[in-house]
Amino acid sequence: MSWFKRVSEGITTKTKEKKATPDGLWDKCPRCKTITPHKELIESKFVCPTCDYHYKIGSKEYFEVLFDDNKFKELDANLTSGDPLGFVDTKSYKSRIDESIKKSGLKDACRTAVGKSNGRKIVIACMDFGFIGGSMGSVVGEKISRAIDYARENRHPMIIISKSGGARMMEAAFSLMQMAKTSAKLALLDKEKIPYISVLTDPTTGGITASFAMLGDFNIAEPEALIGFAGPRVIKETIGKDLPKGFQSSEFLLEHGFVDLIVHRINLKEKISKLLSMVWDD
Repeated sequence: MSWFKRVSEGITTKTKEKKATPDGLWDKCPRCKTITPHKELIESKFVCPTCDYHYKIGSKEYFEVLFDDNKFKELDANLTSGDPLGFVDTKSYKSRIDESIKKSGLKDACRTAVGKSNGRKIVIACMDFGFIGGSMGSVVGEKISRAIDYARENRHPMIIISKSGGARMMEAAFSLMQMAKTSAKLALLDKEKIPYISVLTDPTTGGITASFAMLGDFNIAEPEALIGFAGPRVIKETIGKDLPKGFQSSEFLLEHGFVDLIVHRINLKEKISKLLSMVWDD
């Protein structure tokens, strides 16, 4: 029996059976395809050590990145969406909510919490793309609004981490109202002269971009994040012109003044701390 056999991709060792590899031990980079031990990826803040690709992560991981020792108190943890319109497309909205809760382990597309970051108390609202594409319905708007109220009452800086496909169509006008609602709450925060830092991650689109994501005292973007309002095809058809390559990337937006700085995730905690120390005497 030969030790090797030729296949179209190259020479492979012939073995009697394939050994099963437990799930969750390794991660393959979506860009460079490098395989990294999951433990090493956690230590690198979910950034590929080979090509610097920033993995798409959720509130659990961002809380680990920003809160000291991952200690925090979650706010309004049990708020869940209703079905104000009795919406049905290929399935009912209620069944989509139930499925998303079961699949993601989240109550909705945003979590809010208060805790210390480099010893300073901050409030964080972080969106989760894993729950119906991070779409903003009435619960997301309400949780962000309540988090802003908490920041105002306790005079803590506010951080919002955006990752969203935009407004949630299943709630129609109820969803669109959250744009004005959260923006008005941030105006009150600004009136109290309490700092607000917006962190834009991949992707930040639709009504999120058109409201609170772009209203920060500092607008920070992660490298190579997709940030925009409408999709390229819609914009091209509207203005009737070809669009520059990468025009919705964080690098393009930085060059044209739409974001203030791009920060590598491993430096995010320190950069936020330095920015707050410049403007906030607590």
